[in-house]
Amino acid sequence: MAIKTEVDPRVNGQAKAPLKKPELLAPAGNLEKLQFAVRYGADAVYIGGQQYGLRAKAGNFTFEDMAKGVDFASRYGAKVYVAANIIAHNEDLAGVRDYFKKLQEIGVDACIVADPALIELGRDAAPDLEMHISTQASITNWKAVQFWAQEGIPRVVLAREVSLEEIKEIKRNVDIEIEAFIHGAMCISYSGRCVLSNHMTARDANRGGCAQSCRWPYELYGEKRISVDGDPFTMSSKDLSMVEHVPLLIDAGVDSLKIEGRMKSIHYIATVCNVYRQIIDEYCEDPENFRLKEEWVDEIWKAAQRSLTTAFYFGTPTEKDQLFGKPEKIPKYDFAALVLDYNPDTQIATLQQRNNFGVGDEVEFFGPNFVRFKQKVTAMWDEEDEPLDRAPHPMMTVKMKVDQPVRPYDMMRKRK
Repeated sequence: MAIKTEVDPRVNGQAKAPLKKPELLAPAGNLEKLQFAVRYGADAVYIGGQQYGLRAKAGNFTFEDMAKGVDFASRYGAKVYVAANIIAHNEDLAGVRDYFKKLQEIGVDACIVADPALIELGRDAAPDLEMHISTQASITNWKAVQFWAQEGIPRVVLAREVSLEEIKEIKRNVDIEIEAFIHGAMCISYSGRCVLSNHMTARDANRGGCAQSCRWPYELYGEKRISVDGDPFTMSSKDLSMVEHVPLLIDAGVDSLKIEGRMKSIHYIATVCNVYRQIIDEYCEDPENFRLKEEWVDEIWKAAQRSLTTAFYFGTPTEKDQLFGKPEKIPKYDFAALVLDYNPDTQIATLQQRNNFGVGDEVEFFGPNFVRFKQKVTAMWDEEDEPLDRAPHPMMTVKMKVDQPVRPYDMMRKRK
């Protein structure tokens, strides 16, 4: 399937200069997820500390783990950003200066913030730490972007309600880095500024406590029960996916393409990063001859938990972009094992079990640079070379004959 770009690749008969390659920015809920995001192609990762972030239920990072993450990322030439994007109350301000100063000492590249109080305190305490304006600030127009540019902010994360045409207009009017979401869950509230969770559970979504009330099943009652096709319904959106439209975002001038999901699995992060890395690289290398590969789209669906939508990029979403009625049947995959080692002489891989699998199962190996192959599990052994039928124990070491060479940190998945 061809993707038509909206920019002529030749100007006045002369070849254009190579496209500026945008940053691929991935989520990381803990140190292991950070490492996999970087190994599978992320140019930068965003993480949360144990204060001031909006994902209180994510693993989050101690200062010690942040330092380890920064060291690991720097060895791959990748950057680390820390989300501190709560809407602060008075009691939240104590300790802010020390927190930002510590982030600067660790070597964090930037902080993602929304509250002007945190921006001011952070810039004063850590002048060498970049401040990026969070999507929680609901930036939807170029004048708002211009305001932050004039304040010396180098990057803004646009609200998810912004269309592709609006992004183009912003880039025409303001010289500043633009970050935009390309994949992951969508909040049904405006830029995530929700009070439903607080109202129903006393958990403040704007201070890290979202209970995801919008995704609960609901029924309506009047004089009688009202439902959709006999089923309870939610008020939530389908998940965002721009996998088929990355060239349009690059041509529009988006500087950072952001994946959502600090609470998602390692399998999700590796799969999604792997796909978008291939698309960005191939398009930027040769935009005129770029073709979307069906295998990229198929791969994205292996990480999908819900139906997918392009959200606001091409117009106002309708009921077709929301999760009404019976959910679409999406194949589910488990992260079954991590490759620890491979012996090319015996073609035996040493694996660390992550989900139950055994002899007779159909599995798929995949790794960075979109290397993939499928096979059936024909024989397995434990660490003592005793035969196994299944690998039921978490994190157990298993040896297995593989059809093609694999490398450490490749992954094995299995369809549920």
